[in-house]
Amino acid sequence: MSQATFGDDDLFGEAASEMREDVESSLEEGWDALPAADDVWETDADNVLGVLNGLNSALDVGDAEDHLRDAKKWFTMGQRADAFDDAEDLEEEITDLEDAITDIADASEQVSDLTSTIPTLRGTLEDAGADAADETDDEEGEDEAEDEE
Repeated sequence: MSQATFGDDDLFGEAASEMREDVESSLEEGWDALPAADDVWETDADNVLGVLNGLNSALDVGDAEDHLRDAKKWFTMGQRADAFDDAEDLEEEITDLEDAITDIADASEQVSDLTSTIPTLRGTLEDAGADAADETDDEEGEDEAEDEE
């Protein structure tokens, strides 16, 4: 084996190691960019709309999608180059992070829907309450008029 070939193998092994480290690093940064569980669970809002707005803000995945993209990019490159001896753990973690981001995005969409629905619902209920109070006042007025006759 020539010196150049031996050097190329060493370089390839080093590059493969660095690719794996890049994937692992990007995955770690992706997980770190997700919201903390307490940020999603705890609130100090005074009303439902405040809770929903706070929750919607907490459900921001931040740069996690960018880190996931980097991890997938380096993983795909390493896989195509057959640079990884054992890549199942990386593939599973990429899938797990992708699923977590999808779950958070779905929750955020649901919270956004509620955030826009709740004020309308409150207005409808206030109007219904006002209409019911007006009907009660009208009925009481009619009853008093009948009693006076």
